[in-house]
Amino acid sequence: MYVCGPTVYDVGHLGHARAAVSFDLIRRYFLYKGFHVTFVSNITDVDDKIIKRAAEKGITETELAQSIIPEYEKDYGALNVLPPDFKPLATQYIPKMVALVEKLLKKGVAYKTEDGIYFEVSRVKDYGKLSNQKLSELQSGARIAVDEKKNSHHDFALWKAAKPGEPKWSGPAGMEGRPGWHIECSAMSMDLLGETFDIHGGGIDLQFPHHEGEIAQSETATGKTFARYWMHNGHIKINNEKMSKSLGNFFTIKEILAKYHPSVVRYFLISTHYRMPIDFSNDLLEQAKAGLERLRDCFRNVYRFMQQHADKPPTFNILTELEDVRERFKEAMDDDFEISQALALVFEFVNRINVWMKNGEINFDQAKYIVALLREIDSVLGVMEDNAQAISGDIEKLIGERNEARSKKDFKRADEIRKELEEKGIILEDSAEGTVWKKAL
Repeated sequence: MYVCGPTVYDVGHLGHARAAVSFDLIRRYFLYKGFHVTFVSNITDVDDKIIKRAAEKGITETELAQSIIPEYEKDYGALNVLPPDFKPLATQYIPKMVALVEKLLKKGVAYKTEDGIYFEVSRVKDYGKLSNQKLSELQSGARIAVDEKKNSHHDFALWKAAKPGEPKWSGPAGMEGRPGWHIECSAMSMDLLGETFDIHGGGIDLQFPHHEGEIAQSETATGKTFARYWMHNGHIKINNEKMSKSLGNFFTIKEILAKYHPSVVRYFLISTHYRMPIDFSNDLLEQAKAGLERLRDCFRNVYRFMQQHADKPPTFNILTELEDVRERFKEAMDDDFEISQALALVFEFVNRINVWMKNGEINFDQAKYIVALLREIDSVLGVMEDNAQAISGDIEKLIGERNEARSKKDFKRADEIRKELEEKGIILEDSAEGTVWKKAL
């Protein structure tokens, strides 16, 4: 899998998180199904925006990129996104990009002007096949000023000639400069995954022209299919407009994580099918929080149940029930990762678990199998965490002190301990059976 990564001129916004989490879910499911997955997500560390921002800050493009990359890693890590197997930097692949451009020049599908080297789109008969657009229609309906230096305004830059004050490298046809945008991904993906690989992903806004450009230059260079399957995630929208930095209607990942637990944000992002847009709202995040709390409470309560029903004999064959849940989960996810159906099944399963526990129909071993299946499903979802595991020593000690204070009617001390735990993000729940805890969302 190759997924187009960020251009690191500023910290990531929620739209970046949507792409990262969507393809993480897909990757996790392939791993769950037993596939060997090589996952590549690139980093664009040189382009117009980076050059402009670095100049504004009075630092080099490399310094800017190296300050932003760790911020993406922190944000994606908080969202439980598995790190890529490879995360190549564009600047590391300049020689391979140059070689690819030179190959296209030799094939006669690229040409040199005074300001760069361009790919001649008209030489590709099926250009537009990914986005189902015809070149003739693009030409007649385009609102793009014609660049007299290019043969056609649809031709795209493979290499940009050096400009004063900009980073530059020795390039194809003896031209100093820097790579165009599309050529980066072709060079990196084919080097790491081969000239033909399985899945290429990215946001729907990249389908045209970025991914069309990748296909045109890659398949022209090799004569082979570039990617077997293309997957595009939908936008995050604010008031029905795409969330983007250029429109100024965006929230950074850090701003959202300051208000909501990362698992809530991840759950919010995966709960809509990857291809569909999400119209952002706090109400939807609150709904996600409530849904995730149901899942986590069930997980935690099963652990608690295990401790109280160790010796009870089984009343039915739970393995048959669990296998049915497992197969239906796979069936939903096999259908183009139909997450809504999969989550509906999970919540139906949670309801059944709660009934089994309430009626005392299961024992320790059966609860153990339930926990195993919940963990199995969460290896795909990545949202439940293991806050249901055994209470840590420090928290257990404080709960014991609080119980002792309550027994002595020292309610002031009991309240102090509760407050101390709340400040650590621990919520206590008292019942006739004792006190249990959970992490706050």
